[in-house]
Amino acid sequence: MNCGGRPGRRGPAHGAPVKYGIIFAMSESDTSRHFLRQWIEKDVADGKTGGKVVTRFPPEPNGYIHIGHAKAVCVDFGMAELFGGECHLRLDDTNPTKESDEYAENIKKDIRWLGFQWSGEGDAGEPGFYNASNMFDKMYAIAEELIRRGQAYCCNLTQDEWKEYRGVPEKPGTPSPSRDTSPERNLQIFHEMRDGKYADGEWCLRAKIDMASPNIHFRDPVIYRIRHVSHYHLGDKWCVYPMYDFAHPIEDALEGVTHSMCTLEFEVHRPLYDWVVDRMDEQGLLPVRNGVKIRTQQREFARLNITYTVMSKRLLLQLVTEGHVAGWDDPRMPTVCGMRRRGYTPGAIREFCARVGVSKFESESDPALLEWCVREELNQTATRRMAVLDPVKVVIDNWPTHQAPSTSDEVAQAPSTKLVELPNNPLDESAGTRKIPFGGEIWIDRADFMEVPEKKFFRMAPGQEVRLRGACIFKCTGCVKDESGKVVEIHGTWDPESWGGNAADGRKVKGTIHWVDCATGVKAEVRLYDRLFTEKDPLKDGPSEFLKYMNPDSLKVVEAYVEPALAEAKGLDRFQFERTGYFVADEFDSKPGAPVFNRTVTLKDSYKPSV
Repeated sequence: MNCGGRPGRRGPAHGAPVKYGIIFAMSESDTSRHFLRQWIEKDVADGKTGGKVVTRFPPEPNGYIHIGHAKAVCVDFGMAELFGGECHLRLDDTNPTKESDEYAENIKKDIRWLGFQWSGEGDAGEPGFYNASNMFDKMYAIAEELIRRGQAYCCNLTQDEWKEYRGVPEKPGTPSPSRDTSPERNLQIFHEMRDGKYADGEWCLRAKIDMASPNIHFRDPVIYRIRHVSHYHLGDKWCVYPMYDFAHPIEDALEGVTHSMCTLEFEVHRPLYDWVVDRMDEQGLLPVRNGVKIRTQQREFARLNITYTVMSKRLLLQLVTEGHVAGWDDPRMPTVCGMRRRGYTPGAIREFCARVGVSKFESESDPALLEWCVREELNQTATRRMAVLDPVKVVIDNWPTHQAPSTSDEVAQAPSTKLVELPNNPLDESAGTRKIPFGGEIWIDRADFMEVPEKKFFRMAPGQEVRLRGACIFKCTGCVKDESGKVVEIHGTWDPESWGGNAADGRKVKGTIHWVDCATGVKAEVRLYDRLFTEKDPLKDGPSEFLKYMNPDSLKVVEAYVEPALAEAKGLDRFQFERTGYFVADEFDSKPGAPVFNRTVTLKDSYKPSV
């Protein structure tokens, strides 16, 4: 979200708490402060908050949160932080058919990883944490009172029948035959619904509002339905469950939420939100803080849309259950846990959300912007290492076959080994240096050799000199091919007077390439990830057709050679493989001595963000 500025490029340490509200406070001009901030500022000035701004992030635990949710997390937690208030985490678990503890626990894990922590009273022994299902008793009591007041009634029309009664926005609907049933009879039916007397869909409870409203959501909407399904949190205590549009304003009001921010599709639902809050006010249920009655309010902002992916939980679940990806945390998925496993950082994701901005206009964001944010941070923070992903052997024909260590520190790991010293991060002197073995046989990337070089090809070619990163100058003399004509070995000589990389006679060598020592290099599995879909809009032919646009090259697995220090890489350790890209040790599959690396992003891209 564009919050009047952007955070610094270097994000906080992994898992560190974030002072994200500072992003919202960087500019004080009215034109740069987004409409949500201006709304809250006015309410604070008018004394509507009772001295404390309270927001909430209310995901349903029916899937893992994704990059779209990350924007909402930044808005909800960031605004609370800016105004010195509190943000609740509430699991809106009102639909027992799709929810689980797995989803609930991973939502909490992902929000913490993004750098945020909920605060406030809470309803289950954890500060700031709420389950909507813990309010079911209160919701049911509120619904009973609506019935007593003639503001709700039980209806047994089928869904198809109701569509006919409800009508279309241009014409008034037809009242349900049950609309004028007495409160006593409605209470009886509602209690029988709760007691399990009826099957799913046989009855529902409707709010009695306005069958002539042009807003179709205002035409006697369902506020309770029957679901004979065990609830992941409450078991079989209930077989009737509140609808989201009824439960959500009740939850906000009971928690004392002052500002309820949600995405733009809920704008047409706002009149119903206000209607429910008004009814709670009539029932004397709105909380009072410092002598001020807290009346929760809802405002909407544009959701985050990204090209070349899908973010519907239903479609993401389909990808998982049908085996098109390896799980919710597959690094190709737009889920927060997938991005974590791919090596994205919390700071880069927050930076991306800041740049996307807060507005009421729907738009699409290019994933290249997110990748740019990742590069910007990792360029500053990632440890440098050398890795060869498509190896071909280079033999240095004049390399001494036996060489004693030149210093006590240079313990030879092979008879002819020398040690190369390179910085761990040239942008951070405090990161120090490391020493890498170099011998008479090395691996280089196949793309760094051409038998017949093109113009301006300054890497390895017969008769051409190239600098081996940090080691020496090497002159290629030829190559060996197999029966198919594939180069399997490259030969040449080194200049003993060039140790460290510079020629003693001052001659210039244009090309510098990376390498890994054959004797001490470590084999590693490297997973090269790309976009999951080839089409900018995978849903352009409808949700049922999106799979045909899956990218068959979204994952390639190669066997690479990496420098010895990478053998002990731990899960989520991030690196820049020099001249190649940014990589992360896999969170689950990488083991000491058997590393597995996921490519986060390539090293460079032509994308340039607008400032």
